[in-house]
Amino acid sequence: MLIFHTVWQLQHYLQLQQNNGCSIGFVPTMGALHQGHLSLLEQSLQHTDVTVCSIFVNPTQFNDPKEYPVTTSTDVEMLLNAGVQVLFLPSVAEIYPNGTQNPPHYDLGFLETVLEGKYRPGHFQGVCQVMHRLLNIVDADHLFMGQKDYQQCMVIQHLIQTKHIRTQLHIAPTLRETDGLAMSSRNMRLSNNDRLTAVAISEALLQLKTKLRQGNLEQLKLEAAVFLTAKGFRVDYTEIAHAQTLQLMHNWNGSDPLVALTAAYLGEVRLIDNMLLAETD
Repeated sequence: MLIFHTVWQLQHYLQLQQNNGCSIGFVPTMGALHQGHLSLLEQSLQHTDVTVCSIFVNPTQFNDPKEYPVTTSTDVEMLLNAGVQVLFLPSVAEIYPNGTQNPPHYDLGFLETVLEGKYRPGHFQGVCQVMHRLLNIVDADHLFMGQKDYQQCMVIQHLIQTKHIRTQLHIAPTLRETDGLAMSSRNMRLSNNDRLTAVAISEALLQLKTKLRQGNLEQLKLEAAVFLTAKGFRVDYTEIAHAQTLQLMHNWNGSDPLVALTAAYLGEVRLIDNMLLAETD
């Protein structure tokens, strides 16, 4: 596996590969890799000639980037074992050569006002800043991301479309632990007891799916929030939205595609998850 720390070295190598007719797959990460990341890398390895994985904890999308777990040596070993050809491991200065002050603004419209956008103001601006930069650097044919970050995937698809980026986004289903908890780097920060409790997040979503009926949805959402609160969570939201637009739904006509989304704190760790409730044929 080749490891690049600078943009020019990575681009020089990838340009040579593209000149030889190779397709490029890209999996951006912030490290602390787990099986969910590896499944995205496996998809890229199967469908493209050269797979690039980046590890970069983006300072513009976190209040405190130091809270994110750093496991670089373990991550490198996992990537080697997976057969990944390229790791991009840049510094903040390499990604933001002009600094992080006065960044460009991205018009995200409605997507920036609800759910994660509402509870983490500025977060998706930071996501767009780093992803726009990374997509320009890697110039990949294919981008692989996980459904667990449902709203983020919609934001990045919006970025690709509005900035006319040639990369094609592929969204893979969320990978879960055997008890149902969505795989996440944040799970590393849970205590043993909290890890056992955390599965309630997926249980709440499954209850929403099981109880879903045509008509008013408000009671269903309230029950999910009450369930999580009783388990010791501090709930930011439990919502049901249109799966294609993310418009929050109060009533269901029985046919629109729906997704349930939730975010809640367990101790100091904020967990997010989602589940498709009703899909289009």
